[in-house]
Amino acid sequence: MNIKRAKEEIKDTIAAYLLKDDCGEYMIPSIRQRPVLLIGPPGVGKTQIMEQIARECELGLVAYTITHHTRQSAVGLPFIEHKVYGGKEYAVTEYTMSEIVASVYDRIRDTGLKEGILFIDEINCVSETLAPAMLQFLQCKTFGSHKVPEGWIIAAAGNPPEYNKSVREFDVVTLDRIKKITVEPDLKVWKEYAYLQNIHPAILSYLDIRPQYFCQVETTVDGKRFATPRGWEDLSQLITVYERLDKRADREVVGQYIQHPKISKDFANYLELYYKYQNEYQVEEILQGVIREEVCSKLERAAFDERLSVTDLLLAKLTDRFKALYADKAEMELLMAQLKGFKQELDRPGEAEPAVRLICMAGEMELTRKHRRESGLSDRGEDRRYRKVTAQLESWVQELKSRSLDQKEAAWNWIREQFMERSDRYEEQKKGDGQALEHAFDFMEAAFGNGQEMVIFITTLNTGAFSVEFLQEYECERYYHYNKELLFDEQETGVRKLLENRP
Repeated sequence: MNIKRAKEEIKDTIAAYLLKDDCGEYMIPSIRQRPVLLIGPPGVGKTQIMEQIARECELGLVAYTITHHTRQSAVGLPFIEHKVYGGKEYAVTEYTMSEIVASVYDRIRDTGLKEGILFIDEINCVSETLAPAMLQFLQCKTFGSHKVPEGWIIAAAGNPPEYNKSVREFDVVTLDRIKKITVEPDLKVWKEYAYLQNIHPAILSYLDIRPQYFCQVETTVDGKRFATPRGWEDLSQLITVYERLDKRADREVVGQYIQHPKISKDFANYLELYYKYQNEYQVEEILQGVIREEVCSKLERAAFDERLSVTDLLLAKLTDRFKALYADKAEMELLMAQLKGFKQELDRPGEAEPAVRLICMAGEMELTRKHRRESGLSDRGEDRRYRKVTAQLESWVQELKSRSLDQKEAAWNWIREQFMERSDRYEEQKKGDGQALEHAFDFMEAAFGNGQEMVIFITTLNTGAFSVEFLQEYECERYYHYNKELLFDEQETGVRKLLENRP
């Protein structure tokens, strides 16, 4: 299955394992909660989905790469304990608590999360001395004599043998005690993730043209040659930062991330063309409604790669706008929740000035932000959102003080006015983004008509989380028209091809 389906399957498994009966006992006892084992190529996202699942399910997460551990660190060190049996004292060998199990208890103490995921990466690459301990771990959920706490689900990941010569095959006894999920790379699913993570549009455009290069691993006489989803994502971040530094990623730099000479050379050449198209076609002008006849004429004569690159440039600029709008909306919703609490505070009897009450709320919000970040429950987007809203509250505190608004009603009316002004700015921004989308359709119709480029344009709008969010609020007639006409025709064509190819 693809990584998106695997994520859903793991979340369903967690929901089942953590469901309790009327007596507060887990309906599936710990001994029957099979560890989840993800097997898939490197860089496909196995570790990342575990982090996402922990955040979305609000669970603790302890992650270990087991290849870094010895038997002593995993199982614990022996020590002598004296015990009395049948009236006689004996020296008995016991073990200190495993570092891994201790980390789970540390996580519970630090976060207050009593349920979570213990994730062991590269589990099928353990040393020969550690292999029996791993078998015991998967079967009995213990390291040495110490059990993983109830409510903590075991998940593990590994690569197939063809990707790693250190892989040890599990025997039937072990496989019969785990829930094995095999993951395959899927470009379409990865692109949904890529839009959320701001993967550089040049990479998305290139993989549209060369989908076979998304995930490729080859063994040659000169060693391994590979391109992985993780490599593309890491390269994307570097390209983005390089652009801010006014630098360009050349072939050598690309080859440090995409360690496949043919693919890295091809992408480096494409990146140069991408920058050229960016300068020539001035997409920002198009979104402002400037459509030049010479540009449309040039695209009519251009190769498909160039036409697709311009389409992707247009989509990238729209996605940036939609993402900024989404972030602003999320901040406003968080701010509104705080203001509702502030209003309730003002309605209660008390002598505290409005500014004092507001600064207390800002302080509580900052504590919440830190706790969620340290517990792994928030991603960078949520953390940034909390920071901005806290800064806004603190800014309003200073304004209340400078304006001497120490009366409850006057303070509330002023803050409410500030929020409404921000709401109006949001509506103006949404209106402007809607106009940009309409101008994008004007250009697509003028340059490509109902061609394949328009199909790709509509399909990408349907794929991107931020564009979908925007189109739920903004009524765009042409989007619905082309969505129905082009995609239906595409599906019908696909069905006819299948029927024609039937024996």
